[in-house]
Amino acid sequence: MGNLKLVQLAENGKRTKIKVGSVMIGEGLVIVGGPCGVESEKQTLKTAEAVKTGGGMMFRGGAFKPRTSPYDFQGLGLEGLKLLARARENTGLPIVTEVIDPRDVSWVCEFADILQIGARNMQNFSLLREVGKTGKPVLLKRGMYSTLKEWLNCAEYILAEGNPNVILCERGIRTFETYTRNTLDLSMVPAVKELTHLPIFIDPSHGTGKLSLIEKMSLAAVAAGADGLLLEVHCNPSEAKSDADQQLTPDQFAALVKKITKLSRFMDEKLFKTSIITGGDQI
Repeated sequence: MGNLKLVQLAENGKRTKIKVGSVMIGEGLVIVGGPCGVESEKQTLKTAEAVKTGGGMMFRGGAFKPRTSPYDFQGLGLEGLKLLARARENTGLPIVTEVIDPRDVSWVCEFADILQIGARNMQNFSLLREVGKTGKPVLLKRGMYSTLKEWLNCAEYILAEGNPNVILCERGIRTFETYTRNTLDLSMVPAVKELTHLPIFIDPSHGTGKLSLIEKMSLAAVAAGADGLLLEVHCNPSEAKSDADQQLTPDQFAALVKKITKLSRFMDEKLFKTSIITGGDQI
């Protein structure tokens, strides 16, 4: 992969593991749930409780929302970050939230456990350098028109600043297909694991934009070997100020988590048994 020095998988096959609160990313499947945007105190805290009850391990929510139209809901900013901090205090769930401006990184770090770099900012190199200086875990989403090599080069920017805590996130790319919001490229899971030591999450909510497809693509992501899932959940999706069509209700989220967990355990057991039969290392 050319001049990639820090993201590439070493000969010993050692993979990066990232501890965030009580959650270890890179060991088993991590389920992250929460709304597209932080809209109000009631919505945020109620949804956070639902994510916790439903089996989620982290809570996601956008306090800053880069939108295609300048007239769409842009998030609550600092007020939103404070609400996320309260959600963490109430539930114990680590917080994942997006940072969109290099000038905001230092103070967003005061509230977030994981800094998300959105698809539109994947190649914002000033922002990548800034989050690289923090040491804080970074969730780097793939740009909607980006190749695997371009994506990994962006991760390289973060690692080159001394921050080894990078999580890649496939959230779908733009193709000529119009039925789905994006084309979710699940081939990235084995490709990333073949080339790098970094963990990879899948975002089937943005990847499809269709509620009816989220369950099947989540299960497919688990079968492909994803390290985590990023799922949009809202206590009342019909009232959501953004991405209402792709947000799960708390009941839908809880039911999906049960299926995901069952499949994940089955996959782990199957790999373990296969390893014994073939005489390989136990997993």
